[in-house]
Amino acid sequence: MRISTSGLSPRQEAPEPRTSRLARRALLAGLPALLLAHMGSARAEDDVRYFRIGTAATAGTYFQIGGMLANAISKPPGSRECGHGGGCGVPDLIAVAQATQGSVENVMAVAAGRLESALAQSDIAYWAETGTGLFKGDAPLINLRAIAALYPESAHVVVAGNGPIRSLGDLKGKRVGLGEKESGTIVDARLILDAAGMAERDVKADYRSLSLAAQGLAQGELDAFFLFGGYPVPAIAELATTSSVRLLPVAGDVADRLLARYRFFSRDTIPADTYSGVTMETPTISAKALWIVSTEVPDDLVYAITGALWRDANRRLLDLGHPMGKRITLATALDGLVLHLHPGALRFYREAGMAIPDDIQ
Repeated sequence: MRISTSGLSPRQEAPEPRTSRLARRALLAGLPALLLAHMGSARAEDDVRYFRIGTAATAGTYFQIGGMLANAISKPPGSRECGHGGGCGVPDLIAVAQATQGSVENVMAVAAGRLESALAQSDIAYWAETGTGLFKGDAPLINLRAIAALYPESAHVVVAGNGPIRSLGDLKGKRVGLGEKESGTIVDARLILDAAGMAERDVKADYRSLSLAAQGLAQGELDAFFLFGGYPVPAIAELATTSSVRLLPVAGDVADRLLARYRFFSRDTIPADTYSGVTMETPTISAKALWIVSTEVPDDLVYAITGALWRDANRRLLDLGHPMGKRITLATALDGLVLHLHPGALRFYREAGMAIPDDIQ
């Protein structure tokens, strides 16, 4: 068996319009272990269905979560039965996590059919589907639907532990990584700066990837960087083991303004000792990470994927795959949803007897 990568070209460095850059930077990765175990299967290619999950940079939480979800829903041809060492996913489905720039790229790629599904911050998904906020003036991406709300993504504002920056106000005039141009982080970093009385022009903005931002902070090229993600974020955890870092709080009047203006934000706390050397808890804000899909994906397939995700047999995989995996639960699958459910997912939750708000049906 093989994974078809037709239509996915390498990253292009020359500037292009936003829409034409999407999916060009994607890196096919996160291949489930199940697939590797069955590469020699004699089943015909036509019997296999491939399903991509757009994530974000490989150094972030999305990529790890995407790989975990891909493993949960995959069941390649020839797999043993669930409970007997085989996959507990959708028969003949092979899912893969695919690295992207993040939420903005993901919603557009799913809407355009370049990805079957993706992870996206709830605010980005809401604005894309309604043609508001970041997407004001664009045609609403009305074919976006949700499979589930997964876990909260916390705002991280990372600075050097021995540096002079102690608050968001201290970022003025400093070299600050705001995230990649097609990421959800850059959108919310701008919102946080605005709530703190600053604009993007008030900092020396940098748009490098997460791994390069962490490297830049360690090498003194940056004074701070933003990241929205489920803790612990791998790149930040790795940075904290080699360099002294501190997390700035997103609290007080700044948090009050954000919560008053945007219904998709919630108060949150990054626990003490989540990162090496960060011994105090950090108050911050968060938005939900959503698993989104296009209306073009067949109802029966999404129904099967949703059922596979919430199978009891996959609970161990979720719990051990990443610390945020423990917060991915059926009981909270509808919390913070700002998109309508895909009909296949809606059918599953109805059959599960869950109370489904009218505005997401």
